[in-house]
Amino acid sequence: MISRTFISLMALSLASPCFASAQTEPAESARPAGIQPLIEAYEALLRSADPEEAARAQDRAPREWSDISPQEISRMAREARALKRQLLRLDDASSPEAKILTHLLDRLIAADEFDTARLPFNGDWGFQAEPLFVARQLRIANEADAEAWIARLEDLPRYFDDHIANMRRGIETGWTSHADPLATTTAQVREQAGVSPEESGLYAPLTRLPDTIDAETAERLQAEGREATAAAIAAYGKALAFLEEEYAPHARPEPGIVSLPGGRTYYQSAIEDHTAGAGYSPEEIHQLGQREVARIRAAMDEIIEEIGFEGSFQDFQSFLRTDPQFYADSPQALMEKAAWLSKRLDALLPQYFGKLPRLTYGVEPVPAEIAPGYTTGRYSSGDMEKGISGTYLVNTYALDQRPLYELPALSAHEAVPGHHIQISLAQELEGVPRFRQQYYATAFGEGWGLYAEKLAGEAGFYQTPYERFGALSMEMWRACRLVADTGMHWYGWSREEAETCFKENSALAPLNIETEVTRYIGWPGQATAYKIGELKILELRAAAKEALGDDFDIREFHDTVLGAGSLPLDALEARIMAWIDAKTEATSGARSR
Repeated sequence: MISRTFISLMALSLASPCFASAQTEPAESARPAGIQPLIEAYEALLRSADPEEAARAQDRAPREWSDISPQEISRMAREARALKRQLLRLDDASSPEAKILTHLLDRLIAADEFDTARLPFNGDWGFQAEPLFVARQLRIANEADAEAWIARLEDLPRYFDDHIANMRRGIETGWTSHADPLATTTAQVREQAGVSPEESGLYAPLTRLPDTIDAETAERLQAEGREATAAAIAAYGKALAFLEEEYAPHARPEPGIVSLPGGRTYYQSAIEDHTAGAGYSPEEIHQLGQREVARIRAAMDEIIEEIGFEGSFQDFQSFLRTDPQFYADSPQALMEKAAWLSKRLDALLPQYFGKLPRLTYGVEPVPAEIAPGYTTGRYSSGDMEKGISGTYLVNTYALDQRPLYELPALSAHEAVPGHHIQISLAQELEGVPRFRQQYYATAFGEGWGLYAEKLAGEAGFYQTPYERFGALSMEMWRACRLVADTGMHWYGWSREEAETCFKENSALAPLNIETEVTRYIGWPGQATAYKIGELKILELRAAAKEALGDDFDIREFHDTVLGAGSLPLDALEARIMAWIDAKTEATSGARSR
């Protein structure tokens, strides 16, 4: 997850390779004439709305949170519409840069059209978690940084009040959360409302002041910080009272967004956003999921036969979910296993990549205050400029629900060769606008993460039949997402119907299934991106192998996929086809000489 403020909230409910030789560089469309003023206008628009972007441009720390009022969101959308009209009049509105900018503008427009600020949480992320993640990544370098963070804490009550106002509008217009994402979010808010300032993660950055700040100044800053943190905690308390007393009675009973006014139109928009460039309808996604479930299930049955297990598939599931050999006996043991797996993955990278990021990554547990309702693992992006490494987060809550046979595939997805490689390389792009370094196309990013799991298997990373079964179970998880997400949000399924695919076809722990389906309820469309993106990458790899034959180089292919940063899938396909053509032409020329 990329730690963003304004843009992450806008997308909450929707949301050149160096290794290749000069002769085989993809002939990517040049930046179209006239786009530079539009890029500058877009970046100025972001700075006007996102305090973090504005502060970065001025080389200072932000002092407030975003303005998420409907008036501000409408202003952003008006300017986005005007920029999009100009963009579509360019000579080459289909260039990668233009496609990305169009997608980003569409997100701003959709935030206004669907008034997504009415629902600022999804059970996995939201207004309640954002300040804690910002605090976790914050590095205070001087007195000005500390004072800026204190000012931001002082602004938190206003920020939460604005969210409460937006949620009240949701109640008035019949656009509210389902009870399950609400329960997870409420529990996280309750956790923060009950701590002392000294115990709060919001105060933690002020306990790590640099030695360059003298003792007297540090004491003053910490005193002011405790007072500001106390006010922020009170804001969590106010939000808790609102969620429990005013909001909860209006939670929607059906899990699918289709039950809300305009829900079907919104879901189609969400699908388009998360699978940008794929062109699937909800019906086609549902059918694709059913086909993938059948294919993966057949592969799982082959491994069960290989193991020699006697009993039904359900018996094997029960064995995997209950036998102590498959579970760590302490949080430290789980973290040590995740770290060891990550280092083993590191050793494989030079075989598959010609260019690797400079930024390193670490392995840390999911913060305890959000772990009970949080996903099993996640990548948190770093920042080279700020001296922050990437982080592979591992959930150590409920160890009997964190099977070790799934940990290798999880590590490949969240750490390397998955999200850390993909996101860090994008952040290190040179000669491109900042929005291209930060852009995250869900199907590209999550498709790459799932592809990374398969790549790890091809590299021989999974050492036992149980780990190979675990990798298939993780893949089944993503296939069932296609079925469950469209089932709930398009066909009106119940939660129980959505859970059936996972329960009957995967080895996922019950808590993981419960947590994940809650996430799909709260985040329509996002779950469909994984499989769609992975299948596109595999399709392009197969096309490249067929076209290039013995000249196909897996390292060049991966460098080309990741070399332009995150892309809509149609732009990725154009890039790979251009690389194939360039390499074919270069090879033919060399042979003719």
